[in-house]
Amino acid sequence: MTSLFNGVLVEKPRISSIDIMRGLVMVIMALDHIRDFFHAYAFTFDPTDMTKTTPALFFTRWITHFCAPTFVLLSGVAARISLDRKPKKELSIFLLTRGLWLIILELTVIRFGLVFNLYYDFTIFQVIWVIGASMMVLGLLLHLPERAILTAGLLIVFGHNAFDSIQLQPGDNGFAAWVFLRQSGAFEVLPGRLFLVPYALFPWLGIMLTGYGLGAWYTKTFDPQLRKKLLFRTGLIAILLFVVLRFINLYGDPAPWSSQKNPLFTIMSFLNCTKYPVSLLYTLMTLGPTLIALSVMEEMKTTRLKPFVIFGRVPLFYYILHFYLVHALALVLLMVTGTRFSEIDFHFSKGFGGIPPNTGVSLPWVYVVWIGVVVFLYPVCKKYNQYKSTHKDWWLSYI
Repeated sequence: MTSLFNGVLVEKPRISSIDIMRGLVMVIMALDHIRDFFHAYAFTFDPTDMTKTTPALFFTRWITHFCAPTFVLLSGVAARISLDRKPKKELSIFLLTRGLWLIILELTVIRFGLVFNLYYDFTIFQVIWVIGASMMVLGLLLHLPERAILTAGLLIVFGHNAFDSIQLQPGDNGFAAWVFLRQSGAFEVLPGRLFLVPYALFPWLGIMLTGYGLGAWYTKTFDPQLRKKLLFRTGLIAILLFVVLRFINLYGDPAPWSSQKNPLFTIMSFLNCTKYPVSLLYTLMTLGPTLIALSVMEEMKTTRLKPFVIFGRVPLFYYILHFYLVHALALVLLMVTGTRFSEIDFHFSKGFGGIPPNTGVSLPWVYVVWIGVVVFLYPVCKKYNQYKSTHKDWWLSYI
């Protein structure tokens, strides 16, 4: 990160591994959203459905599973790093206000980028809302001892699947609140007004609180070599725990794996953990490799990885921009293939953001669009990062 000192750009110290990892998951994340808007079968079946998917489609979806847990964990780590620069009270206020701002963005700017309508017939509470809500809770818990916050995070991560059996139904008392807190699901707020909540708060809060606890490894006085060892060992333990718990099929995920028609599909079933709400095994499966990757990145030179560094420094800007670009391109494709703009229906009941089911391109073309979108966004994000690095306007810390 740079700043102006007597007219000269001066580099502020940053931990580049966090920027690289954050940028890497942002790039991978775009693949999943482009698949949603462009793939011919995106709204026909779930790519993790063992009865309908292909290995290429399954792993296209599976690799993007790493994005949300990694980003939420790193949001917690970043909050702890900020404590080196801000008094606890100031950081608490920042987390509360930024968290509220993220929720507002989710329900307005990001929602519009997804659906391109103002009917509010459909509102989805995605990762930005849950990061915002988790930030607000963390802001309230900030005055507790760090070890208590870490302990709370780990207890939630490892313990929340004990509530898997509590499945409320629409019409049950507390159904809407339970959907937001733990179950995930959908419900009508008013007739024709649907709320979809795939990102229930409780499990993701556990990941953020754990990230805040691990953030102590990134403080100024912490030995980088020790941090590297701890990241690697913790990641390895997480992977081993995932393999053991997944194999015995007793706890940690409500959807057990099973033998399939061939060994590859059996492996796919083994890896097909529950994301909504995010399970313990999903968390171990994704964050274990992430922690090992962070360990490896500790001493990596960033020259060749500069695009990821750039994306990782302006993740919210990239996130919002890519939705608008991808959605607009998908509509252009729809019109090029014979649909007039006046014929596009943006009501949710007719499709997703104006894209009707069974339209789109094959999976290889999804990858072509993905590469093109990322290449296009890089200079835009680079320009914004330069502006952000050389200005100190208060609003820059919110975008």
